[in-house]
Amino acid sequence: MTIGADQSVSPVPPWRAPAIEVTQDNAAALRKQADAALAAGRLHEDATAAIPLYLALSRYDPEDESVAQALTQALGALLDTGRQALVSMDHDRSQLRRAHEVAAVARVVAPSDRAVDAFLDSLDRADEAARANRLGEAALAAARIGERGQAGGAIGYFREALERRPGDARARQGLAAAESALIRRAERSAAVDNYDRADYWLVRAAQVREGADTVPQARERIALQRAMRVNALRDAGIAELGTPTAPALRRAREHLAELLRIAPTGDAATMELRTRIERASHYGLFSPGAVFTDSLPGGSRAPRMVVIPHGAFSMGAADGEADATDAERPTRNIRFDRGIAMSRTEITVGEFRRFVEATGHRARAVRRGYSTIYDERSGNFVRAGNVDWRSDYVGRPAADDMPVLHVSVGDAMAYAQWLSDQTGHRYRLPSEAEFEYALRAGSRGRFPWGESSPPRATGNFTGAADVSPSGRRWSNAFGNYGDGAWGPAPVARYDADRHGVHDLAGNVSEWVADCWHSSYRRAPKDGRPWVNPGCRTQVVRGGSWASSPANSRSAWRQGTDVNNTNARVGFRVVRDI
Repeated sequence: MTIGADQSVSPVPPWRAPAIEVTQDNAAALRKQADAALAAGRLHEDATAAIPLYLALSRYDPEDESVAQALTQALGALLDTGRQALVSMDHDRSQLRRAHEVAAVARVVAPSDRAVDAFLDSLDRADEAARANRLGEAALAAARIGERGQAGGAIGYFREALERRPGDARARQGLAAAESALIRRAERSAAVDNYDRADYWLVRAAQVREGADTVPQARERIALQRAMRVNALRDAGIAELGTPTAPALRRAREHLAELLRIAPTGDAATMELRTRIERASHYGLFSPGAVFTDSLPGGSRAPRMVVIPHGAFSMGAADGEADATDAERPTRNIRFDRGIAMSRTEITVGEFRRFVEATGHRARAVRRGYSTIYDERSGNFVRAGNVDWRSDYVGRPAADDMPVLHVSVGDAMAYAQWLSDQTGHRYRLPSEAEFEYALRAGSRGRFPWGESSPPRATGNFTGAADVSPSGRRWSNAFGNYGDGAWGPAPVARYDADRHGVHDLAGNVSEWVADCWHSSYRRAPKDGRPWVNPGCRTQVVRGGSWASSPANSRSAWRQGTDVNNTNARVGFRVVRDI
């Protein structure tokens, strides 16, 4: 007898037919009782059941074919109950015992019957499936899931049960439980942001029950959780960049490092935070090309600034450059790790006027009572009295949109300091390196636009087509060029460069923050101004309306007394970002 290891009650003992005495006097009554028991489905329970009665009647009269047929009918009904028990064991495990009880009777009634053999085979497979299920459940309880086909794993046992008994509900439930256990492992990994490990467990879980929708649903849940976590880290990093100080940038980078660890490759949130951190580290709260202006007390505005991208360039005159001097060499590579916010135009008369009215500043030319102007009659630059920042290049009152002239470097620095005091941001004169970097705007030629005459509307230069009010022309000028101006032009009249800055190469030359040195030897390598305490000679950069082509080159520089004021030099400012 096969004894199922999973039976919930004691093993089924061998069945023995009850002793029933059949005589001539009771045979008919017993037959009638047997038929009634068969009709009622009472097949083998006791001496009044059909099979024990038919067996006793067949022994009494072995030649009675009707008894033999009735016994066969009873056996068939018995096997039907056994088969139904095997089916019912999917939802009632005690039915396996019922099947064993049927088998015990069938072995006695017809041990050689094919139907009995077939039923016993089914019972053996059910026993083997039950045994495998029991081992699988024990392995599952011990967390031996067997996701990689390991011996003694729950998945292997449940699959064995299904091989023995296809469709076994207990085995299918076991596989579902194993799948759920792997999904829980994935969820625990995701809870600590280990999404690679979570994906590993999900891949294993998907191999347990192909076609089931539980793993895709779990993958979707974990993906949503991951996206929420990623977005939270991105938002936290972006929040830090609201005040891009060094500690805030460090914290934002820590958030980015965590994002890079947990986010999918190419994740948009990660790329956004990386871009914003890079932008903040180079540009603070701004972006390259941004134009902004700070507010001043009383409702006025500081000069309009444009953010020039960070980058590197080769500063100075290239070997073999025409008209270059030793003062423009040796060339050296300069890198700016942060962008530069530079005023889009030279500081205007109107802007300087607000500063003077607000502070009472007495400019150098005001204090000494004169400056240098252009004399139309002689075509020369001459000293003239009663000329100061309010005057134009010939000494007449200047319009507010004209670049301020007749200012010393001290006046320019005082204006920048006033802007700093009013806005809380650091304004200053650009360094030589910053000026040339902005002026070149990525070019490497002799001039910002190349090697020959400037393109039309590029700026205010000495052009062969320019004519003074009295009919003068330049003796040393750009051929085939005219800008319609003799003397400085209103700011921003001509095209801006690729960074959005006007008139760096022309209109008026400009003070920068560096003291004059006769070459770049030992100059700072990071673009800072080269300053000596108490220096009396300051650098002027950029061509003017009266500069020769040689003095309009990108590398051109000149040293000028710090107290000098004239009709060709103004200034612009930069602001730290």
